[in-house]
Amino acid sequence: MKIRLNEDEEVVRTVKEGLKRTGGYCPCRLQRTQETKCICKEFREQIADPNFEGYCHCMLYYKSLNE
Repeated sequence: MKIRLNEDEEVVRTVKEGLKRTGGYCPCRLQRTQETKCICKEFREQIADPNFEGYCHCMLYYKSLNE
């Protein structure tokens, strides 16, 4: 398993700017709670799932199974 940034530099730049603006909370979410603080609870749970491969909600991170 490996967690990496999205290959699309524009997506990474946009999401990182949003994270700065929100104080580290997912810019794709309306609520600002511990569950939406980057890396969000949803993606941490997906990381824990041995069968999950894919992007987090805001597309900043990608979990791959074979790296």
